[in-house]
Amino acid sequence: MKIVRLAFLNFKNSFKSYLSLVLSLAFTILVFFNFQNIIHSDAFAILGQRNKDYIDTLIQICLTVLLCFLFFFLWYATNVFLTRRKREIGIYIFMGMSNRKIGSLYLVEISFVGATALIMGIVFGALFAGLFQMIMGAVSDITVDVRFGISIKAIKMTSVSFLSMYLFFALKGFWNITHSSVLNMISAAKQNEYLHVKPVVLLLKAALGAIVLASGYYYANKGGRNDTLTNALLAVVLVIIGVYLLFGGLIPLVFQMLAACKGFLYRGQRCLWVNQTIFRMRKNYRTYAMVCIMGICSVTALATGFAMRDRYDNMVAFNHQYTFQFISNQSNIEKTTQTLLDGKSPITYQSALCALSPDSEQLLSTYSDVRQMHLLLSYSDIQRVAQEAGVTFAFAEPADDEVYYLSHLVLLSFITNGEAEPVTIAGKTYRQTQRIMTPYLGYMQKELACFYIVSDREYERLKAQSGLYYICNYKLADDNAFEEARAAFDAIVSNTDENYTARVSIDPFSNEGEWIKAVYSLCIFMFLVFIVASGCIMFMKLYNDSFEETERYTVLIKLGFSTRTLSASIAHELVTAYLLPFVVMTVSAYFSVLALGKMMRADLFVIYVVSTIVVLIVFVLFCALSIVVYQRTLSVTVRRPRR
Repeated sequence: MKIVRLAFLNFKNSFKSYLSLVLSLAFTILVFFNFQNIIHSDAFAILGQRNKDYIDTLIQICLTVLLCFLFFFLWYATNVFLTRRKREIGIYIFMGMSNRKIGSLYLVEISFVGATALIMGIVFGALFAGLFQMIMGAVSDITVDVRFGISIKAIKMTSVSFLSMYLFFALKGFWNITHSSVLNMISAAKQNEYLHVKPVVLLLKAALGAIVLASGYYYANKGGRNDTLTNALLAVVLVIIGVYLLFGGLIPLVFQMLAACKGFLYRGQRCLWVNQTIFRMRKNYRTYAMVCIMGICSVTALATGFAMRDRYDNMVAFNHQYTFQFISNQSNIEKTTQTLLDGKSPITYQSALCALSPDSEQLLSTYSDVRQMHLLLSYSDIQRVAQEAGVTFAFAEPADDEVYYLSHLVLLSFITNGEAEPVTIAGKTYRQTQRIMTPYLGYMQKELACFYIVSDREYERLKAQSGLYYICNYKLADDNAFEEARAAFDAIVSNTDENYTARVSIDPFSNEGEWIKAVYSLCIFMFLVFIVASGCIMFMKLYNDSFEETERYTVLIKLGFSTRTLSASIAHELVTAYLLPFVVMTVSAYFSVLALGKMMRADLFVIYVVSTIVVLIVFVLFCALSIVVYQRTLSVTVRRPRR
């Protein structure tokens, strides 16, 4: 009972020291709980079972990422917590307490920290469950029935997931204490992550880090087809290794070279903070590298969310270019469809054209789907269709040995090299010089056929040796007339050699693909979790370091350094600590977002700039807080000697 009381008193007296850890853990638990609560509710059932299954799968993926992050975050946080307490624990041994009792004291005290974070996370998660769901729906632009119910299963899953990992690290700390010597405990704070590295080793690590990181950037932006996913995975591994080598080798080496330059070192307070930064870099480089990698992940997550949202909007516009489309071997198909449509709905715009169908043995394309029809269109016909539909058309007529391929929008493409395959038609090889993703023929470009645009001269030349198919497209002004019109058009659908007629219809009220919009909000939440957690890690590490600086600052004050000079030195040192991970993150994230933009076929530069600015703002806030707390800690513990 005395151990429990003593542990509670330690926890109560040191609560300010634990506050950043408790709040960061509580925030992660809050997000984790709310995701679990959404899975076990029927909030997205209105979108249909397929969309709900997709959204649940996405949330499960996010939960897996959060669990992995929580595991490593707990690993780091408990190590910092244990190191911070070891010196105090060493004093308990001199007071006569056994290692086992001290371990029990630590176990109870860290349990108070974990229990407080878990209770705060679940309580605030329950209070804001409805708001969380409402925000997710609003950000995703998904209309859902907001429910304020709390799932008991979500509470159980969150508690079990967190406590199982937290208990593992608490027991690990208990074992560490019971098997540590008194000397190790007293000197643990000074041993934490300190590395004695020779300049030659730093030079080798710097060279290797630069090579590995450059290789990661190369593979991130290397175009490809079947090997794109492999390149992406390889780039992730190389960038992570390169960042660690960079902070462990190149950056310390640069600062050592600056320290060797006396003209630079002895200006202002640089002698104080440059040498201390070198020490911090050797001592904390793993922390800086981890924060940098988390920043890269946060920027990439936000860019992914915006890219997904933009691609979804474009895909919806692409698919809904026309309400009804017809392709037939009957030359009177346009007249027939207009007769059936009379009186049902006004037409916003319509178009008609004729396509050539060469013999399948006459058309050879390396990557075209052989299961689809292959149709040839004239340049003038597509230009006219674009004008009638009000779609932008900015392509010059292809040469007689060129073709344009009418492609479609996909959510994510691993074909990023942009190389066009040749197309052979009736014994003549054409160069594919354009891959057009504008919906000139709407949904028909996506599912029904492979369309190639040829010059008017080639079209007339191939017309004599090809079959003819007639295409007509309609965009209805009244969406409510869709069902009636579709029922009427079903009567002309046929699949015979004499009368082949196919119909494509796009339901204006369809919610297919709504799950993609949920990715947007999930990525924003992941961005916030990663960037807040990285700021908390930096704050905890620097706050822990401040307690190690009391003796050094006591000596500096005795040597006559003013408080103003020391405060400026602290500010320079901490700003550098935050700035270095941010700079490396900014460069690395640029290549990551650039690679993502190639796969999503989207320009994400603006998103990259905005996300890095947000990260900078968060880092500035945490840096300002760190400077205030760091200086306040030293001002409390460091006293000017009396004269």
